[in-house]
Amino acid sequence: MDAKNTIASGKAILGIEFGSTRIKAVLIDEDNQPIAQGSHQWENQLVDGLWTYSVEAIWYGLQDCYASLRADVMKQYGVEIEHLAAIGVSAMMHGYMPFGADGNILVPFRTWRNTNTGKAAAELSELFNFNIPLRWSISHLYQAILNEEPHVKDIKFLTTLAGYIHWQLTGEKVLGIGDASGMLPIDPSTKNYDAVMVEKFNRLIAPRQLGWTILDLLPKVLQAGEPAGVLTAEGAKRLDVSGHLNAGAPFCPPEGDAGTGMVATNSVRQRTGNVSAGTSSFSMIVLEKNLSKPYEMIDIVTTPDGSPVAMVHCNNCTSDINAWAEIFKEYEELLGVKVNMHDIFSRLFEVALKGDPDCGGLLAYNYFSGEPVTKFNEGRPLLVRSANDKFSLANFMRANLYAAVCVLKIGNDILFKEEKVAVDKITGHGGYFTTPGVGQRILADALDLPISVMKTAGEGGPWGMALLASYLINKDEREPLADFLTKKVFAGYAGTEVKPDPKEVEGFNRYIENYKRGLAIEKAAVDNKE
Repeated sequence: MDAKNTIASGKAILGIEFGSTRIKAVLIDEDNQPIAQGSHQWENQLVDGLWTYSVEAIWYGLQDCYASLRADVMKQYGVEIEHLAAIGVSAMMHGYMPFGADGNILVPFRTWRNTNTGKAAAELSELFNFNIPLRWSISHLYQAILNEEPHVKDIKFLTTLAGYIHWQLTGEKVLGIGDASGMLPIDPSTKNYDAVMVEKFNRLIAPRQLGWTILDLLPKVLQAGEPAGVLTAEGAKRLDVSGHLNAGAPFCPPEGDAGTGMVATNSVRQRTGNVSAGTSSFSMIVLEKNLSKPYEMIDIVTTPDGSPVAMVHCNNCTSDINAWAEIFKEYEELLGVKVNMHDIFSRLFEVALKGDPDCGGLLAYNYFSGEPVTKFNEGRPLLVRSANDKFSLANFMRANLYAAVCVLKIGNDILFKEEKVAVDKITGHGGYFTTPGVGQRILADALDLPISVMKTAGEGGPWGMALLASYLINKDEREPLADFLTKKVFAGYAGTEVKPDPKEVEGFNRYIENYKRGLAIEKAAVDNKE
């Protein structure tokens, strides 16, 4: 069946992902291939010292993204989307969205990017003997309790951005296990919130007499492939304001962007991993065994089907590269040159490979926000050089591309060098890998491991979510997610692999040592520059 008939007959599957800078939608066909897409650009706002997106921006963004998808379908195929075979919604993990009895949000959405939860995260990590990062939902909740915020006693439901959208479209207060594992730790044996930690948290807050226990607030945990509700009539109207989309499409469990990245790169089996690099970056390595101890730099989350994963999450990645690209755009416009941002990025990325392996001594810090791995609650983007450094465009860009993965390397060195974690394959995806062979090369040298990239490198998230929706309706009875992906999605997919270059690895290692020493400069900037 061709794409037009797939859409017209209601057999297309929709995946939506709320990224940090773009909301994306992808339609896939019965062969799990993308056939249409839509998007909406957006940006977080710093309000009262906290990073947020307004509820209004969330819904306008979703509706505009879907309208963009509709327009793409109409342009390509001349048909309306009236029925869908399945839908899945994913979004940035973690954060804090508390709702009251009337279903309205009690305080503005606090995103993963906020680092104001240090006291809460430290106390909970000690209480649980488990690393609880600053951005996790339980950290945000406990920090609000410690701060004696008046809204806390009124909370009736706490969820993530994906969980919120899913709830509004289906009426179901559920969450995929991968996204849930960034709210509160998951017990791999029960595939549910860790009962021991739940009890410890309840005892911790009991003296405050808040009128609820933690399980009263959290969404129900579901694994990939489990039904998670259907699109309601009200949900259909909220998604498609044109009114063409009908209710009734089944939903898979809502997931976090980490989970969709694992799916989109076929990295849900043990000894596989992936690196997502965009506004933020994170690596996900599916573990064969538990780590020897908790590490502050490493989160333990799960795959969408509940396997433990070691996650190194970095708040900053490509935002400073994007900012520099805008400067080059302004320069081209000043010269009267017709501007093409894709060409600007491609050429800047490609010239970076001509730079010295250690960037000629240049250092870049891409800290738009705080970076917990290196213990920064705030950040200041910096370029650092001395008069004797080799200051060239190639070294400048190489330093910025290095900076985007430096923190990722620091965290992963613990896994590979200290814990001796075994991995057979790491796949990269996200905007950092869009220019062929550049980000891939630099990451291979940074981690000193082969890195693969697939053709979907720049658009993995919404496609990964669509695949989870496909798994819901197309899996064989008791077919594991990993088998479904290998046999029915990625069979015949040939990615490109780049192996590390020993000379480049040596250069990156010199850079990272300078980078670590230079963190004192970053600290001085944070302390002295508003």
